Amino acid sequence: MEGVGLSANNKQKQNQMLPNKTRGEFTRNQRKDSEGLSEAPDLEFEYSDADNWAVELSELYSYTEGPEFLLNRKCFEEDFHTHMPDQKWTKLDSVQHRAHAMRLLDGLDVIGREHRLKVARAILYMAQGTFGECSSEVEVQHWMRYNSFLLLDVGAFTALLELLNMEIDNSAACSSAVRKPAISLADSTDLRVLLNIMYLMVETIQSEEPTDSPEWRTIRETFKSELGSPLYNHEPVSVMLFGMVTKFCSGHAPHFPMKKVLLLLWKTILFTLGGFEQLQCSKVSKRAALGLPPLPEDSLCVVRSMRAASPPASASDLIEQQQRRARRDHKALIKQDNLDAFNEKDPYKADDTREEEEENDDNDNSMEAEPFPIERDEVMPPPIPHPPTERVCFPKGLPWAPKVREKDIEQFLESSRSKFIGYTLGNDTDTVVGLPRPIHESIKTLKQHKYVSIAEVQIAKEEEYQKTPLSGGEEELELCAIELLYQGILPSLPQYMIALLKILLAAAPTSKAKTDSINILADVLPEEMPTTVLQSMKLGVDVNRHKEIIVKAISAILLLLLKHFKLNHVYQFEYMAQHLVFANCIPLILKFFNQNIMSYITAKNSISALDFPHCVVHELPELTAESLEAGDNNQFCWRNLFSCINLLRILNKLTKWKHSRTMMLVVFKSAPILKRALKVKQAMMQLYVLKLLKVQTKYLGRQWRKSNMKTMSAIYQKVRHRLNDDWAYGNDLDARPWDFQAEECALRASIERFNSRRYDKSQSNPEFLPVDNCLQSVLGQRIDLPEDFQMNYDLWLEREVFSKPISWEELLQ
Repeated sequence: MEGVGLSANNKQKQNQMLPNKTRGEFTRNQRKDSEGLSEAPDLEFEYSDADNWAVELSELYSYTEGPEFLLNRKCFEEDFHTHMPDQKWTKLDSVQHRAHAMRLLDGLDVIGREHRLKVARAILYMAQGTFGECSSEVEVQHWMRYNSFLLLDVGAFTALLELLNMEIDNSAACSSAVRKPAISLADSTDLRVLLNIMYLMVETIQSEEPTDSPEWRTIRETFKSELGSPLYNHEPVSVMLFGMVTKFCSGHAPHFPMKKVLLLLWKTILFTLGGFEQLQCSKVSKRAALGLPPLPEDSLCVVRSMRAASPPASASDLIEQQQRRARRDHKALIKQDNLDAFNEKDPYKADDTREEEEENDDNDNSMEAEPFPIERDEVMPPPIPHPPTERVCFPKGLPWAPKVREKDIEQFLESSRSKFIGYTLGNDTDTVVGLPRPIHESIKTLKQHKYVSIAEVQIAKEEEYQKTPLSGGEEELELCAIELLYQGILPSLPQYMIALLKILLAAAPTSKAKTDSINILADVLPEEMPTTVLQSMKLGVDVNRHKEIIVKAISAILLLLLKHFKLNHVYQFEYMAQHLVFANCIPLILKFFNQNIMSYITAKNSISALDFPHCVVHELPELTAESLEAGDNNQFCWRNLFSCINLLRILNKLTKWKHSRTMMLVVFKSAPILKRALKVKQAMMQLYVLKLLKVQTKYLGRQWRKSNMKTMSAIYQKVRHRLNDDWAYGNDLDARPWDFQAEECALRASIERFNSRRYDKSQSNPEFLPVDNCLQSVLGQRIDLPEDFQMNYDLWLEREVFSKPISWEELLQ
């Protein structure tokens, strides 16, 4: 043991030989080295609806598409200089701009495919900001905004949608692509050009700027409402794009550029429905409309103010730590790191608790020794001051106000009554006669923290509609964008979910190439495969980047839809969530995280010199294998961290309050996978991992809890408390069997009743239809009888009327 590091005496001598300042740094570094603490800083990541505008533009293009920028410019300039010789686009006035834009739109109506493609490329060059006449990226972005609003104003988006519909139904292109052994970039040229223009218009117009004119603001709002309503082809644009996704996954259109389709689908949903901040505002206003109390806090603000816990020490650091403690002759308990991968029995037994406390005090940079927030004020920022009300004051350090459901209060009262009195009163939560005073105090505390969700109100209303279909009255249905989208995707929602998950599986880094998996690289592979090492490396970066962007888009689409559906009506959310579960979304996400997640988050699959608009304004530097291998200088990859957080949030939404799905997490052994994800030093990601660990803690057994006590402490610090929830101990473990089928079938029955009542008017119960009892109106109705009946009318009268004796006395009685 003495040979592993410096002895105590040698350390002391070396320390005395150093100057004061250096000596302090040396001692500090020694302590950190010996304790195995990571020097990695927190990831400076700010979660948002999307990355900044320039990055979102650059991710539309693959690096293989680079040469097409100049081709677009050439197509535009040939046409422009024919009609306006010796002129520059940036020098014209608005009238001339409008006239040329309308001239280009007329060119889209021609029959010739080649000419139509040239005109589309010229329009794409306009949407790209006529970069040939710009000297900086800011100037390109200025002209992109101007040209996008101009194109929208002259009706370009409607024309592009018609062309896109025509290309989707182009059976010749589909059959040609199906027969090809290898599909490349050339097979999707027309589709890519159209999708590029539409994406640039949506992404540019939806981003608001303080300098926007009132006219532009009006155009934006009109465009937003049109995108979300069934004006184009009698369905919202999102539904048409979902159709492209399913057609691609079915194998009928393998040439569809799926990355661009998914990016456009994501941005259309984000623009028409709103992002996370709009969701929070809608939630607040909806609670007020339903007469519910306001939210105890703004969850977005709380999450943003959290700080991350330190990542775990490595195995070698832990061994060195044990050796250091042994040299100091302490019989202290070597506690396992709450985030490491070991579950072995501790080799030492704690006799002296004081020594253990000293060790914990030294180890102040790791999650293990982090004191509870109550003990240290700086863990969380001080809570926002509220006006004085009767609400209870929460502990200063805890980030979340505790919550209690009505069901929890009922269960507590039931158990208290049966224990102290010996009878129960069902759902009565007000009668406390015969119960001791401490129980009265407990009930008062529970009621102070009672939280009624919008979903509970919606379920109660739905039950009322089902019970009283006639007297309950008609439901007032607000045809907002999310309601129209749900109605549009309802008939094929299961197929859409399966298709998205198929593409997610193919894009996941943990997926192995299989012959039966779908090919998602159709819009990134060049016609001629690379011949040099540099070209191969560049294509490798491009392929990895392409997959990462697809994962980012799908994770954002699923999360946005789940959150918006849940706010609009909980059974819409449950319908989508159940089909995700049936399509194996839970094991798929766990499989995604069963990798070196730190490597994925710090991956450098981008070449900044080739990103748009940098590559069209600046001269391209000479790329080398070394520069490609080094990548950029970013601390982490924004899109990959964004994707990971989204997938964790989806997993939380699917499993929350669902016993059978929580047990799926346990059965699929998710705990070690999720613990590895805690190594990412980012507060929001850690929060959602800890939430997933919390719901299954009671099912993992005493040994797991004993070995991971510091993970339990992290859950206590960072996750919301549910009063009466015995998550940490599992003493009153649910005795009910894990019956996945029964739970899901009961939920499915409720969802089908909801969908049938609200949307399936043809299946309405005939017993509830009005009956015409007036003899005159019934006899006066004209009924068309079939020809064969009219020809054989005499025979029918003889057989059915005249030949059958009728007892009129019985009939009258």
